[in-house]
Amino acid sequence: MTLFDTLKDRCLSEWEAYTRHEFVTELGRGTLPQAVFRDYLVQDFHFLVQFARANALAAYKSRTLADIAAAHRSTGAILSETELHLRLTERWGIPRAELEAAAEKQATVAYTRYVLDCGMAGDVLDLHVALAPCTIGYAEIGAHLMPRLAEQGGQDEHPYGEWIAEYSGVEFTAASRAAIEQLDVLAGGGLTDRRLDELTDVFRTATRLEVDFWQQALDSAR
Repeated sequence: MTLFDTLKDRCLSEWEAYTRHEFVTELGRGTLPQAVFRDYLVQDFHFLVQFARANALAAYKSRTLADIAAAHRSTGAILSETELHLRLTERWGIPRAELEAAAEKQATVAYTRYVLDCGMAGDVLDLHVALAPCTIGYAEIGAHLMPRLAEQGGQDEHPYGEWIAEYSGVEFTAASRAAIEQLDVLAGGGLTDRRLDELTDVFRTATRLEVDFWQQALDSAR
C-alpha cells in the first residue's frame, strides 16, 4: 500500500466529503450555477499561483537532485494548469486584469498559506503531503466525472466539459501518479507511528481545507 493510500484510508470521511462534495456533483451533472463556477475559477487562479510557490519551495527544501527535478516537474504542471484557467476565464468573460486584481477569499488564503506553512515549518515530505489532496484528488475527481461527460454527449456538449477533460486527461493523471510515487520515495520505505500520525494530521487538515474551498464557491451565490 502506498503512503497516499494509507493517508486516504485514515481520513476517508474527509476525503469523501472533498471528492464527492456538492460542488463536484453539480459540476459533473452540468447543473452547477455559472456564477459559482466563475467565482471558483477566479479563486482557483490565485490558488494555483500559491501552489506554484509551494512547489518551488519543495525544490528549495529538497536535498537530492532527483527530488529537485521532481519538484521542478510539479511546478511546471501547475503552470500548465494555469493555462486552462486563463482559457476558461477568458471564455467566461473574465478579463486577465480583473482576474489578477480580484481579492483572495478567506478559504483560499487559509488553504494555500497552510500548505506553505507546512513547507516552511516541516520538511519536504510534510509539504508534499499537504499538496497531495489537490495534486492527487483532482485526478480522482476527473476520473470519477469522465463517464458523466460521455453520457451527456462529450466535452463540447457539457458546460464544464473542458474542466472535466483536463483533470481526467493523460497529463494530469500522470502528474497524479508521479505525486503518489514521490510520497513513497520521500517516506524512505518506512515511517514511525508518530511520524505517520503527524502526516495524517497534515493530510486531514489539507483535505478539510479543500472542502472549504468548494463550499466557498457555492456560498458565493447564496
